[in-house]
Amino acid sequence: MRFDIKKILPLKKAVTALHAKDYNDKNLKKVLGVLVGTLVVLILLFLVTAPFGFPEGRMVVIEEGMSLSQVSNKLKEAKVIRSELVFEALIALFADEGKVLHGEYFFENSTGAFGVARRVTKGDFGLDPVRIAIPEGSTVVDIGELFKARFPDFDVKEFIKLASDKEGYLFPDTYLFLPNVKPKQVIREMESTFDMRLFEIADEVLGSEYELADIVVMASILEKEGVYLSDKRIIAGILWKRIEIGMPLQVDATFLYINGKNTYELTLDDLALDSPYNTYKYKGLPVGPIANPGLYSLLAAVTPEKSPYLFYLSDREGNFYYAEDFEGHKRNKSLYVN
Repeated sequence: MRFDIKKILPLKKAVTALHAKDYNDKNLKKVLGVLVGTLVVLILLFLVTAPFGFPEGRMVVIEEGMSLSQVSNKLKEAKVIRSELVFEALIALFADEGKVLHGEYFFENSTGAFGVARRVTKGDFGLDPVRIAIPEGSTVVDIGELFKARFPDFDVKEFIKLASDKEGYLFPDTYLFLPNVKPKQVIREMESTFDMRLFEIADEVLGSEYELADIVVMASILEKEGVYLSDKRIIAGILWKRIEIGMPLQVDATFLYINGKNTYELTLDDLALDSPYNTYKYKGLPVGPIANPGLYSLLAAVTPEKSPYLFYLSDREGNFYYAEDFEGHKRNKSLYVN
């Protein structure tokens, strides 16, 4: 059989054209794929960059209890992020359980979505902590003033209001807080420290015959009355004994809480003041702590030293003198105080 070349040539051309079209279609798809991929990457890169109007040098607050969607919505409205969807995807990437840490975040410079997501999942607030030392025996008012001196924006009035029933339970220690710390955070941290430090003497507290509330009140008095643990334990024994026999405590330190006067400033009118903290006028412990005691004062309150003494006093150098009766007390007073 002979092939008709005239018939075959058009067929070959048609096949060649078909192959060329298929090749061009494939190339077109590849080009389109590259273009689409590039466009997607560019869009993603755009969405993870900091938006125009980023709040540089400002605080952004993430409230406690906010859901992830609420956080992303707030950050977008504050112009911290461009895309809620991208931000939430990054949170899922950075956070163990897709959670953000509440608090106040300071953004000194523009930050992309990657940086924002990392910070809110790590609790990187963008502020350096400030160290503050709370001396043993500080009152709630004292603590408020100390914080005001170290933290200019600290709300002292709110702190005193919230901590008014926390006297005695805000443990004096050295703390680190962020410059924008709030009164609630301070109270929570100091109460937590009180519980933690009290646990160190849990055996002594549980073995004591006194209720914790009374222990804290006694410890607050001991904090003001004594310096060393040995003296505090003797004084604790004397004061618990006075309560047992129905004798007024007659503690001068409570007047520091009443009117700010110390032992050497008290007058007869002061001793007659009608106050539930006046231990000359009313028997038993005062109605509440007069300061925030340290660990040694708490320990002394639950491990009082038994002694024959019923009276004590200290000179201006802080030395203590004890007596079994009032005559001996008067003699010590004439020898070491007057």
